[in-house]
Amino acid sequence: MTHQDTTPDAAAANAATTDSATGPATADGSTTAAPAVPPASQNPARWGRVDEDGTVYVTTPDGGERAVGSWQAGEAAEGLALYARKFDDLRTEAELLEKRLSSGSGDPKQALSSAEHLRDGLAEAAVVGDLAALGARLDHVVGRAKTAVDNAKVEKDRARADAVARKEALVTEAEEIAAEATHWKTAGDRLRAILDEWKTVRGVDRKTDEQLWRRFSKARDAFSRRRGSHFAELDRQRAAAKTRKQELVEEAEGLTGSTNWADTANRYKQLMAEWKAAGRAPKDSDDALWQRFRTAQDTFFSRRSEAFSERDAEFAENAKLKEELLAEAERLDPAADLQGAQQALQRIQGRWDEIGKVPRERMRELEGRLRAVADSVRDAADARWRRTDPEAQARVDQFRERVEQFQAQADKARAGGDERRAKKAEEQAQQWREWLAAAEQALASR
Repeated sequence: MTHQDTTPDAAAANAATTDSATGPATADGSTTAAPAVPPASQNPARWGRVDEDGTVYVTTPDGGERAVGSWQAGEAAEGLALYARKFDDLRTEAELLEKRLSSGSGDPKQALSSAEHLRDGLAEAAVVGDLAALGARLDHVVGRAKTAVDNAKVEKDRARADAVARKEALVTEAEEIAAEATHWKTAGDRLRAILDEWKTVRGVDRKTDEQLWRRFSKARDAFSRRRGSHFAELDRQRAAAKTRKQELVEEAEGLTGSTNWADTANRYKQLMAEWKAAGRAPKDSDDALWQRFRTAQDTFFSRRSEAFSERDAEFAENAKLKEELLAEAERLDPAADLQGAQQALQRIQGRWDEIGKVPRERMRELEGRLRAVADSVRDAADARWRRTDPEAQARVDQFRERVEQFQAQADKARAGGDERRAKKAEEQAQQWREWLAAAEQALASR
């Protein structure tokens, strides 16, 4: 049972066995198809054998045998397959040489040397395969290589002129880059590409090539000096940015324990703006500093979130307590007992202030309800005053005096930085203003 080789090289070799007698003209002018060489790996036993002691033999073109090696590692068929693959490697080398000749790529002299080397070494090669066919194929390749060498001589002068023109163009471009380019990466990549292309341009005489190379090397050095100066300045800027960012990080870390939530949050925003304005530090330092900066921010804002959560819970409880006070206040009946309602309202208002703040979205609702109760009590008092007060003008004067007293207390408290006491005094002054207005209206209506 034979083994069918399905490797890419074997597929290419299989295709070669079906070449027509003649083919299209190639770069060396040949139109004769190469002799076909069957792949040895398809049927190694056709071209050799392994005897009982492990010696591997190949059938020679004259029908005899030649020992090519020894196989002791396993089945005889495996050893035969190994030497068949070595034959196919030589067959592939011959095909590749011929493809290079057909495409016109590579050096015809090198191809000729390689083909002759393969052909001359075939008699001693440690392979198993159709040696006669491969020898004919190599003779064919050698003939084509010789033709290509002859044709290359005709094209040499033209190729030399083209090569010189191409290198001159590359040098001119390199000199322009050295003098003008500021996109350093793109320009550097282009100079490397020019160098790579330079290496592929062949056929320039030594003297001309050295002259052009000196110009190209000078252009590269000039570009490197300009680029070096640019990045040295960039390094100085990045060192300064690193120093500035270290200062910002230290300040940010120092603020993590603050409880001045609003001012500290605003300062973190300013620090972020200053961070962006500082520019980039060296990448490893920049990443590490940024991580410290973000950690400090996250620490502070996490603490603030926890504090706000506790405050919100406290405010919600305060709102509940104030709702209970409102329920008590809204049960007052100033029409039935004005003095009792006034005294109860004062106690409720005192307790109201002691309870403290409520959620912002509840403030208007709760304050409005308490104000409505206070208005009701005040209206009842105003009504009584209008009915019973014989000394209305004296009361007006007294109310005005109380307004002035409370306003003075508010101003003094605010000047001393006690905003809570100032606010309370102003509320009392406002209450007395309202009573004053009512008293004045009652006096006017008499």
